[in-house]
Amino acid sequence: MSNEDQAQKDEAQPTNEEATLANAEQAVVEELSAEQARILELEAALAASEATLAAQKDSVMRAIADADNVRKRAEGEVDKARKFALEKFAAELLPVADNLERALQVADRDNEALKPVVEGVEITLKSFVGSIEKFGMKVIDPQGEAFNPEKHQAMSMQENAELPANTVMAVMQKGYELNGRLLRPAMVMVSRAPEGGVDTQA
Repeated sequence: MSNEDQAQKDEAQPTNEEATLANAEQAVVEELSAEQARILELEAALAASEATLAAQKDSVMRAIADADNVRKRAEGEVDKARKFALEKFAAELLPVADNLERALQVADRDNEALKPVVEGVEITLKSFVGSIEKFGMKVIDPQGEAFNPEKHQAMSMQENAELPANTVMAVMQKGYELNGRLLRPAMVMVSRAPEGGVDTQA
């Protein structure tokens, strides 16, 4: 083999240093690739953890909101039960008040012998009304007021030139409320304009 051929062969084959350098570069590239893969893996794991945390946080917030709604609803039900527990009992007491009022309406106040009885019935009625008012009951006595269909029941209408149309002329039976809830509407006679008909503009 000639010197020229040997020189070409030596140039074609890398030296030991070049080979070592190439191997080192390859090792660095592989190490970087492994680190990048690990970084990507950790980033994916972090994103998954953050998504799980957000979902759990949302779930906890919903649970807190649901619990708060249940508590408020329960408080409302308890309050309603407290306010209206006596509703049936109160309704049963209304005829007592009605009978005391009827007794006073038909009583002969000019009869001296009956005056103590009439006074006793008046005191009894006043005491009765005072007692039921302590428990949230309220008497609806709309004499002279404008007719309110939410609290009054019109039993009849009568022409009256002295009163505005749709005014309560007479109360046939008083109504009652319990803590703002209607127990019984007041039964009333309502005025109407002399030309006839209810004044719907009132």
